[in-house]
Order: sequence, then C-alpha cells, then structure tokens
Amino acid sequence: MRPALEVADIFRRRGPQYRQTHADALGCAQRRAMSAIELCRTAALGGHVEQCDTCGHERITYNSCRHRACPKCQSLARAQWLERRRAELLPEVEYFHVVFTLPEPVAALAYQNKRVLYDMLFRTRAETLRTIAADPKHLGAQIGFLSVLHTWGQNLLHHPHVHCVVPGGGIAPDRERWIACRPGFFLPVRVLSRLFRRLFLEQLRRAFDAGGLRFHGQLERLRDPRAFAAWLAPTARAEWVVYAKPPFGGAQQVLDYLGRYTHRVAISNNRLLHFDGDSVLFRWKDYRHEARHRTMTLTADEFIRRFI
Repeated sequence: MRPALEVADIFRRRGPQYRQTHADALGCAQRRAMSAIELCRTAALGGHVEQCDTCGHERITYNSCRHRACPKCQSLARAQWLERRRAELLPEVEYFHVVFTLPEPVAALAYQNKRVLYDMLFRTRAETLRTIAADPKHLGAQIGFLSVLHTWGQNLLHHPHVHCVVPGGGIAPDRERWIACRPGFFLPVRVLSRLFRRLFLEQLRRAFDAGGLRFHGQLERLRDPRAFAAWLAPTARAEWVVYAKPPFGGAQQVLDYLGRYTHRVAISNNRLLHFDGDSVLFRWKDYRHEARHRTMTLTADEFIRRFI
C-alpha cells in the first residue's frame, strides 16, 4: 500500500527549484539520486505487465529506479543481502551490537573528507575490536564482526557512526577451540573508546602531515599546522562515544535487527507526516533523551539538503 506521503512527492514538487537555487553545490551523485527518486515507479521508467497465475487478471506496474538512496527500492535488496548473511551466523551464540561514533568536531572534518575519514573510521574500529578482544585480560580470542556505516542521525543531520554486529566469542590462539565471552557482557566500552580515540587521532595526524586532508569554509584555518594541533587537542581529552547494546537473543534476532539497519536510507516514507509545499513535518527519535519520539518541521529546501 502506497504511503500517503513519500520523499518522492517532496522531490518532485520542490526538486527542480532546489536544483536551480543550489546548482553550484550539487554533485553528480546527488543529482542522480534526486532524479532516480523523482522518477521511481512512474511512466518515465517504463513498466511491465503482471498476471495472476490463477485467474489471469493483469495489471500494469511501473518499474523501480533501484537506486540505493530511494526509500521504495531497498526491500528486495535487503532481503537478498540478509539471505546471504544467514549462512554466516553462528548457532547458539550470543550476539552484540557495538556502535562507534565520531565526535562532532571530527565529524565536521569528515564531511569535507568523506573518503579519507570514513575509511579511517572503518580501519580503526576494526583494529580496536580485534586488539581488545585478543588481549587475554579481556577475551583472548580472534573475533569476527559485520559493520554498517551510517552518516546521518534521526533528525537527518550529519552524524557519522558505525554499527557493528559481533558474536560473543572468538577463536582461541591455538585455533582449536571457541572462547565465549561472559554471558551478557562483550568487552569494556571504556577500554574500546580510549583505544579507538588514540588510533583514530594517530591516523588523522598522519593524514594531515601527508597533505591528505582538505579544509574549506570555517575549517580553512586548520591548514596551518599549529591551528590544526590546537583544534585537535580537546578531542584527545574528550571521551569518544562507544557503546554496546544489550545482547541479541539469537541468530534470528540478529537477522531481524540487520534488516532494520542495512540498506536503510536517511528517512523512510512512513516517518513523513505532512508536506504543504513549503515545509515538511516528520517523526524522529531523540536518542540523547531516552529515544523519545518527537516531531520536527523543516523547510522543503532544508529537508532536501539534509537528505542528499
């Protein structure tokens, strides 16, 4: 059943004006995403005839865009991806959900250096998990995990973080046995947080020294090595957010969870409440205040900007 309001409705009505107003700021990938969402399941993409095997009834259905940013085109891709992951899950093993988040100042830099810092985020997060898990004081095992990058929060603001689904145990150093973690407890988040912070900042400094970072707008002053060092100093003292959610009940619960977190776009159609042509009202969860359900109103232009 088609939702009463879709992201496509907002893009079709305000997208042409947004392209004209922000022509210099839109990249090719963003233009392709906007166009795909606007044309999805319309006559512009053609269609096909579906026929019931029993009664012979026919109906014409318009084709999907299949773009990864389209809220309507992720269900099949998600189902196929989950089916492939099903064979990788371990039976009778507790699973944990661990999240690594970049602090706000570093996130602002990541917005201007996506390829470099997102790659850095994945590599340092992996090294952090493996290093702490291999330590005999904690688990003493080689672990595996699955990770998904999200670059937005529920309010559609830039908020890069990585979701990790981790089995509660790993392979012993002799590779002959399985070492399980304590029931209900994976690894100490404070230890994970501090190693993650140290590894990430080390790589960030190396990237700066190698000239691998770009600075624009308000961050342009950080081109100067002394300004960059002064800017980086408070992040080295701050606590970086790493947390582990309560363990999953089993393999099926893991799949149900992954189904909500993989192939997800910035906002689903069912969170949209109202659009009057000028402003958009939608639901969101405020995770800083016990995941309370709230509503937010944005101008159509700001909604499109955050989405793309």
